[in-house]
Amino acid sequence: MAPLTAQVSTKVVRLALPPSLGPAVAGERGKRLEQFLGHALKRTTQVVVASSYEALAKDLLSGKCEAAWAPPFVCARIEAMGVRVLVRGVRKGASSYRAALLCRADSPLTIDSLQNTKAAWCDRDSVGGYLLPLALLRNRGLDPARVFAAQTFSGSYQACLEALLKGDADVTSIFTSAGKGPGTSGVDELLPGRQHLVKVVAYTDESPNDGVAVAMSTPSEVAMDLEKVLLQLHDSGEGATILKETFNAEKFEAAPRMGYRALYRVALASL
Repeated sequence: MAPLTAQVSTKVVRLALPPSLGPAVAGERGKRLEQFLGHALKRTTQVVVASSYEALAKDLLSGKCEAAWAPPFVCARIEAMGVRVLVRGVRKGASSYRAALLCRADSPLTIDSLQNTKAAWCDRDSVGGYLLPLALLRNRGLDPARVFAAQTFSGSYQACLEALLKGDADVTSIFTSAGKGPGTSGVDELLPGRQHLVKVVAYTDESPNDGVAVAMSTPSEVAMDLEKVLLQLHDSGEGATILKETFNAEKFEAAPRMGYRALYRVALASL
């Protein structure tokens, strides 16, 4: 696959993927996706892997690629700048999720009493583990830099929960389903048998799943063809395999306009 360097040709569709998918995407899986899209679109297709999330956004904004499979916070950044997100992934029947801000079960903390506490976050680029709770706090007029006495990045949801239970942190955030209520939090998956040791302080707004966006310079007929192909990807066995292996999704659905606005403030601030 070609490196991402030059301005795209209207005869070529270049789809950029995020680096989080790993080196396997640059090999057999990438070639399979190239061939499938090339045949379906009747255009030469190239799959490229961006060097970072920031590079993914900038390559799409500059027109170095015609389309990109991007995580929610990247979709929010580029959508706020006028880029259209064509489709978004559906996982376990849901096209969106939210985050749950957690504390220990014996803690009296509320969303309004977080002053001078310690927070353990997953990663600066994690939507459920950082960006959504940040948006929640800022929407309530709370500045995380002033509220928390310390903020650390533990690298995974599991590590954040362990820091919380050990007392190294007072709050953390993990992914949860779009609905509210008992059993919707990822705690059941991450802390089997120990769910009772934590409780929900607050739920964030929803965030759509990852999406495929098209550059503003992408011809409208290319965008329309790509959208049609992606929406029908789950109809074939090969397409279903690509969805699972590359996009970790069951299918794609049409993305609503401005569907990532819940993330705009923090996504743009982190650009």
